[in-house]
Amino acid sequence: MTETLIQRRARLMGPNVPTFYEHPVHIVRGQGVWLWDADGKRYLDCYNNVAHVGHCHPHVVEAIAQQAAILNTHTRYLHDGILDYIERLTATLGHGIAQTIMTCTGSEANDIALRMAQAVTGHTGVIATDNTYHGNTAAVSQLSTRRPPIGGYAPHVRLVPSPSTLQPIDGRAADQPRAFAAHVAAAIADLQDKGFGFSAMMLCPVFANEGLPTVTPGFLDPTIAVIRKAGGVIIADEVQPGYGRCGTHFWGHDWLGFAPDIITVGKPMANGHPVGAVLARPDVMAAFREAFGYFNTFGGNPVSAAACNAVLDVIADEGLLENATRTHAHMMDRMAALRHPMLANVRGVGQFYGVEFVTGSGAPASDFVADLVERMVARGFLLNKIGKGGNTLKIRPPMPFGVEHADLLMDALQDELTRPGVT
Repeated sequence: MTETLIQRRARLMGPNVPTFYEHPVHIVRGQGVWLWDADGKRYLDCYNNVAHVGHCHPHVVEAIAQQAAILNTHTRYLHDGILDYIERLTATLGHGIAQTIMTCTGSEANDIALRMAQAVTGHTGVIATDNTYHGNTAAVSQLSTRRPPIGGYAPHVRLVPSPSTLQPIDGRAADQPRAFAAHVAAAIADLQDKGFGFSAMMLCPVFANEGLPTVTPGFLDPTIAVIRKAGGVIIADEVQPGYGRCGTHFWGHDWLGFAPDIITVGKPMANGHPVGAVLARPDVMAAFREAFGYFNTFGGNPVSAAACNAVLDVIADEGLLENATRTHAHMMDRMAALRHPMLANVRGVGQFYGVEFVTGSGAPASDFVADLVERMVARGFLLNKIGKGGNTLKIRPPMPFGVEHADLLMDALQDELTRPGVT
């Protein structure tokens, strides 16, 4: 009997290795917003933020190849590439954030950010939302709610209710900013009472894993005031909203209107080359450097730096923020025209969209959305689900995704929703 690719994967990688979709797609080639499987079928990528400026972008590919042919070595040697990149990246930032540690993954970056907060405050207590994801290290997995840690959550961690569009915290949408801040204040007080103190709150500025709830600039103002009063640090995980995905702003925290102390980034930085980073004010960085001995063998190596610089080139040269803003307006119009008995809400921030479905009783239509994702994949459209109930269709395409691609997606989605028997 011939071994299937799934069987070979299990034999060599172990059980329960995650894959997308009930029938995993065997991708062999990509270009721009398109992917092709081993049978030659083409898929419109409506989900992938790793290939931020488009799959196999020639400028990024060339930058990687040229630098790999010259030098790639340990980051304890001096090299201009990493410094050139940090100067360019921090030029997009305000709030005094001017220094960077380069890593290989967003998980590493978030792990470092938590230690930075400990160094600044002298405390260990940390807060996140109750439906978030910040990575895979032992420290940040304590904040991630996909699977509870063995032995339960660490005693210095508090998870507060996530913002929601259809089920606002404490019941009223207008009161949600105040209610969110009240839960954060209660968590801080509990951490202080238990002797851990309060070091930081880590959050995604668009609350992506929470389901991309409808929040607007100023939403976090009451929470920021609570955190500042308690002497805590604000960590913005920009892995999903950063690098122009919000369209009108390069950074999600600027879109939402708050000033973080630390910013973490990852996947989109180098278009698939494994890179992450922590950005901070000099005083925060100095506290970390004095408290912890840290280096990263590969973080910011010459090839990674070349890839990162090339991504910034493409974002600027191809007007990808402007494209995100233009496509967003069109997508929101098209999504507003969708019709289905279970469709409860459509929303979006820049090149990031959610379509939420509920049952007649108002419960999350989780099974319906899971099935809808599979049907769309069968039609050649890659997307996924998100949110606490897994009942929000998640659309987060590469940044070159344009109006013409939006029409292809929305035509197929509306056709699928109006197909007889789709309830």
